[in-house]
Amino acid sequence: MSAPQPVARKPRADVVRNRARVLDTALRHFTEHGVGTSLEAIAKDAGVGPATLYRHFPTREALLAAALDVRGEALLEQLPSLKDAANADQTLRRWMRALEDYLSTFSGLPEPVLTALASYDSPLAANCEKLVAITDDFVDAAQRHGTARPTVRGRDLFLVTLLLAWTRNAPIGDDALPTLRNLLETGYSTR
Repeated sequence: MSAPQPVARKPRADVVRNRARVLDTALRHFTEHGVGTSLEAIAKDAGVGPATLYRHFPTREALLAAALDVRGEALLEQLPSLKDAANADQTLRRWMRALEDYLSTFSGLPEPVLTALASYDSPLAANCEKLVAITDDFVDAAQRHGTARPTVRGRDLFLVTLLLAWTRNAPIGDDALPTLRNLLETGYSTR
């Protein structure tokens, strides 16, 4: 007979509330001030001390990863409608635009995402790899239909989309975006 397994205790209600309050406040701060916003200001606005913030989110990257998970839910909800596009090329284009919107969620986001791609121990790494894998699926479909070059990889397009997201928030922004998007699409396309 095996030993009884310990029963996982449900977190206290105040712990759950504090985490949710910190995350909601962080979403607002990241949206208004970018990813470099003050963590102390987030804790203060959430009505908790810095220790409480760091207990739930030990690093800025951990808090940013949690905030992106919240925003990523909306991106992932788009997948079924994106896959209903008439052809693989159009589907890939729609995904790239949705991904660009997502990566532009917070000012300054491209830099920590780029860092996470090179570091598997970053809390953002799993999120990035998931999005690269989804991009790979769209690229593979376009390649099977002959509309994407066989040498293009999802990671390549993810990185270019990260550049577009950075451009959207840069001072050169909107004027360059249509040309850069066109370069991206003609760069991977076989047409």
